[in-house]
Amino acid sequence: MARTRANGIEIEHDTLGNPSDPAILLIMGFAFQMTRWPLAFRQRLADAGFHVIWFDNRDIGLSQEMGGLSSYTLNDLAADAAGLLDALGIERAHIVGMSMGGMIAQLMALDHAHKVNKLVAMMTTSGAPNLPPPSQEALAALTAVPLQRTAEAIGEIAVMAQHAIGSAPHLRNSADVIRQNAIEDFRRSDRPFGVIRQFTAIQTQPRWHERLGAITAPTLVLHGADDPLVRPAAGEDIARRISGACFKTLPGWGHDLADALSETLAAEITAFLKE
Repeated sequence: MARTRANGIEIEHDTLGNPSDPAILLIMGFAFQMTRWPLAFRQRLADAGFHVIWFDNRDIGLSQEMGGLSSYTLNDLAADAAGLLDALGIERAHIVGMSMGGMIAQLMALDHAHKVNKLVAMMTTSGAPNLPPPSQEALAALTAVPLQRTAEAIGEIAVMAQHAIGSAPHLRNSADVIRQNAIEDFRRSDRPFGVIRQFTAIQTQPRWHERLGAITAPTLVLHGADDPLVRPAAGEDIARRISGACFKTLPGWGHDLADALSETLAAEITAFLKE
């Protein structure tokens, strides 16, 4: 892992694959650290001939904590991602974003189009206000906080959340794996106020759905057919608004990056990027 100054802040990142291969930038979702990109997924992309880059968004993981009364929007996070590519000397990259990261990826394609080769938006939304809301259980899972900030409590919250929003039981990670991943992330970095600021960034972001027709990057939208947090209609709306975009749903997939789906997701993405 490495720490690079980009867009005026310090960003933690890592890479895999040959730097001379076409670059893929992976943008993580709300509150999650870069460690949540499954190793098998990253390795499959690298094995397919891509230089894979992933990073901690600001305020999360080991990237710069903004602190205090700092406020920002998703536009700033998109500028961070574009700035990271600049700092790494990468002229253009394929952009793959999941959940909040998919929102950031769309804004990159709109506001930093010169940095975007192809766009892959996973389990994310266009920001349109008339889309179906999340289930009550999924929303409660997203906003749940432990009574005490201990590793064990964080692990149990993660298990509860993934059972509420994750993939079908035969696909999602086991409770033991979910718990262990959450505990390892907690020990790596605990940023509860960063999570609040990221949530505020989503809430205060000027809506961008009516701008999506301006995206010229070839676009693939992937969504879980069983996603209770960001409904499949949200992904379908993105694809409808971007000329020529392809929309695909996967049965049993919820709102997670389950290890069992790594090969399938990587295969869908690499096939699209090599078209």
